[in-house]
Amino acid sequence: MIHENLLLIITLFFIMALLYMVSQRLKIAYPIFLVIGGLGISFIPAIPALIIEPDLVFLIFLPPLLFEAAWESSWQQLWRWKRSILSLGFGLVLVTSLAIAYFSVALIPGFTLSLGFLLGGIISPPDAIAATSVLRGLDVPKRAQTILEGESLVNDAASLTIFRFALAALLTGSFTFHEAVADFVILSLMGVGVGVSIAYILYLIMRYWGGTSRIITPITLIAPYLMYVAAEHFHWSGVMAVVSGGLLLSARSSTFLNYQTRQQTREVWATVGFLLNGFVFTIIGLQLPLIIQGLQDYTVGQVIYYSLLMSALVIIIRIVLVYLSFFAAQWLSASPSSLEPHPGLKFSFLIGWAGMRGVVSLASALAIPLTLAEGGETFPHRNLILFLTFVIILITLVLQGLTLPLVIKWLGIKETAEQIPAQKQMESLRLELNQLSLEHLETHYSSEIEQYEAIERIKAQLDSYLLITQKTLQSRDQGSGLRTVQDLYRKIMLELIEVRRRGLRRIQKQNRFDDEILRAKEKELDYEQARWSRH
Repeated sequence: MIHENLLLIITLFFIMALLYMVSQRLKIAYPIFLVIGGLGISFIPAIPALIIEPDLVFLIFLPPLLFEAAWESSWQQLWRWKRSILSLGFGLVLVTSLAIAYFSVALIPGFTLSLGFLLGGIISPPDAIAATSVLRGLDVPKRAQTILEGESLVNDAASLTIFRFALAALLTGSFTFHEAVADFVILSLMGVGVGVSIAYILYLIMRYWGGTSRIITPITLIAPYLMYVAAEHFHWSGVMAVVSGGLLLSARSSTFLNYQTRQQTREVWATVGFLLNGFVFTIIGLQLPLIIQGLQDYTVGQVIYYSLLMSALVIIIRIVLVYLSFFAAQWLSASPSSLEPHPGLKFSFLIGWAGMRGVVSLASALAIPLTLAEGGETFPHRNLILFLTFVIILITLVLQGLTLPLVIKWLGIKETAEQIPAQKQMESLRLELNQLSLEHLETHYSSEIEQYEAIERIKAQLDSYLLITQKTLQSRDQGSGLRTVQDLYRKIMLELIEVRRRGLRRIQKQNRFDDEILRAKEKELDYEQARWSRH
């Protein structure tokens, strides 16, 4: 049990943190290092196995992972590319699950169609965390990132529904297609209703009574569990509840988060996401020796061979179906004004190659019961499914994750003409806001500007910002490759912050100021550095 191996778990978490630091230094997506770390754990001699109840896996890991993905998504962008996202999220998962189901039956001796659908539901959804970690900082179209993030929200729900029905068929021995479809619609709609209702109540609480980050941040941590448990209590879709509720709270977050709560909540959720990812891969690493021992009639070489073939299948299917799904998105467009243009072969290949499997697939595999419902019979081929899932995740994460930057460079994909680059949008927004500030200052404080030097400096600073931003936009429109004054200004400001930070550290050693004052100044420098680092 977990409490009996607490020291081991803490040590492994520390190792995972070190792997994360290495991934940041090498600029490689951290999920790649986590899956390699999980594999490495399994080779540690005499390491005890960590057993966690399958019923608890979904409850512990799924709500926060899904909520974080929904929170980081942009509803505006999701709605813009909704047809592409829906055709990928549902169609691709269904076809992949069907292909894996029949392929596994033909490939693996003793494998049934129900087990094949269970495996298909597990490995069909790609992992958005891995894809966005790789794409972060790379010059790729915004449409690609939005589609990958949105697809992850939809395909997690679709794949987990397939997993749920396949598991029910195995446990009960019966399955009716039209009943499953009707149940899926009802479960999804009612789950969405629960998630939206709870999210709106929490939104009202946080907006009018929330107050500080000490209250709001814990509420956001509780929210996904509340939505999931409430929906599952009525046997509705907890996954859809968490996704819909997370999207609603994310869309309304600007009304109940100030800069302090926003920054703290973002950092807390980033930490929670990393710990959960690390914990899942730690668990599978600790269980791998037992899983290998329980492969029964299959050798490790055979299972790796099966995994390689299935990995090739899911990669090829995704690349082909992504290209076809964009035609489906065009067909679903109701009018020419809402038409989503087909992005072409290069863009489709990029989206297809970014379909790495990750933590949701692994959590689903770990959630398979140890025994069947009737008679306590051991669940058939559970260890085989777990091993196949882990190897497929390992192959897709390492192969596709490490080569994705090279693929992007090779394809040479750039932002389309209709999509204004993010940097230019930011500069235009900054220009408009600074103009509003200057107008307000001149309208309401014209006499104070003439009377007080400090107020005049504010106007001079705004004038300077406007001039710099206007010149930057002009240079970009003219295709200038020279470093702008704005870049130099930002560089100098960051250097000056570092100078003050070094000075603050020297002053701390002199014991001339109270620690409270020094910490407050350090926090002020942190906020200032964060502001200039995001420019």
